[in-house]
Amino acid sequence: MRRVAIIGAGAAGLCAARHLLARGMAVVIFEMGSRVGGLWVYENDNGLSPAYLSLHINSENRVTAYKDFPFPDGAPLYPDHVQMAAYLEAYAAHFALRQHIRFRSKVAAVEAAPGGGWTVRLAANSGDGAAERFDAVVVASGHQGVPRHPPFAWDFGGHYLHAHQYRVPGPFKGRRVLVVGVGNSACDIASDICTVTASTTMAARSPVLLMPRMFLGVPTARVLAKVEKPWLPWPVRRSFRELVARVSHGRMEQWGFVTPRTRTHPAGHHLLIGHFIWNRIQARPGVASVSGNTVTFTDGRAEDFDTMIAATGYEVDLPFLNAEVSPVRGRWLELFRQVVRPGQPGLYFLGFFNVSGGGNIRMMDDQAEWVAALEAGEVSLPAPDTMRRMIEKDREATARLYPDSPRYALELDPRAYRAALAGEMRRKTAR
Repeated sequence: MRRVAIIGAGAAGLCAARHLLARGMAVVIFEMGSRVGGLWVYENDNGLSPAYLSLHINSENRVTAYKDFPFPDGAPLYPDHVQMAAYLEAYAAHFALRQHIRFRSKVAAVEAAPGGGWTVRLAANSGDGAAERFDAVVVASGHQGVPRHPPFAWDFGGHYLHAHQYRVPGPFKGRRVLVVGVGNSACDIASDICTVTASTTMAARSPVLLMPRMFLGVPTARVLAKVEKPWLPWPVRRSFRELVARVSHGRMEQWGFVTPRTRTHPAGHHLLIGHFIWNRIQARPGVASVSGNTVTFTDGRAEDFDTMIAATGYEVDLPFLNAEVSPVRGRWLELFRQVVRPGQPGLYFLGFFNVSGGGNIRMMDDQAEWVAALEAGEVSLPAPDTMRRMIEKDREATARLYPDSPRYALELDPRAYRAALAGEMRRKTAR
């Protein structure tokens, strides 16, 4: 029986365990904290969760859920973090996963073992540095635990924090706040605090298309799925998205943003434009420089702020892997189909992506099913050199399609990616 170690008991680690156990593998999940649920656990004691009190999922529950475990009847279209954590706890209970989890077990190192397989070594305060050998390791530790700070962060003389530290609006009452960024976290936080601040400003360096959560009485993604056929050229699909955004919100430029001409990750908040209408939030272009409490924007305008909240993304941090084993290459990950490290058999990575317009958990489920099929010998991989060439090809495509920003190094188109994984599942092992 093959033994597989899984690092992390969040959404990715749980479904990895579920699929591996279904194929008869022995599984051990190492979880640094004391809870199941990863980033969805508010104030998770593993120290990695960025969840704030008002956090909800951005994709409809039915496209977010695991394929074989729907949300319960009566669940809201967009559950909050409490409901998400409960959902993941229910998933773990339904598939009897908790008995395979070792809580408060921090992995210090994952190293290639002599003769094959991998040695997993725990930190000194997590099992006295104990080491175990496994046939395979699934890294499902997430990529939203280590903040990426903007270059001007330490030039700011006021109160600075990253979105990872944000929890509730109260501490910002009466303050002049600058939220740096225009992704979903920036939209959420700006919408959250603007009713208590003296002023709330969003600095949008990148173009953005703010999409409504609902359109024609249903989640917008359902409408897009009906219209955006796979054979439609991207410019046509983009034009339709712009039409939806304009019908719902008007032109991006009238609120101080710039309409993108390339693919971008959809962003928004159901109350954001309302706050713009009430002048509770204003937009500015990117930050040119910071001196003390004064921020100068790229249009030459300078304003003073008390607080800066940087919603500027995260670094992929894998401190338990040495440079030879780690797939991190600058802002890119050297992973075939975002999962397999070429030349390192039995080492997999789940959940290291951003889905452009789809459900992250559903995509993790697809990845986990593929990993389980690989470990069971049901399907095979291309040769390492072939995988590296395909990684480079995918990287070039991403750079061509999306803006030149670190966040887009992990971007996936859900339809194209799901089709690619389906192709890999057809790559049967020769018998």
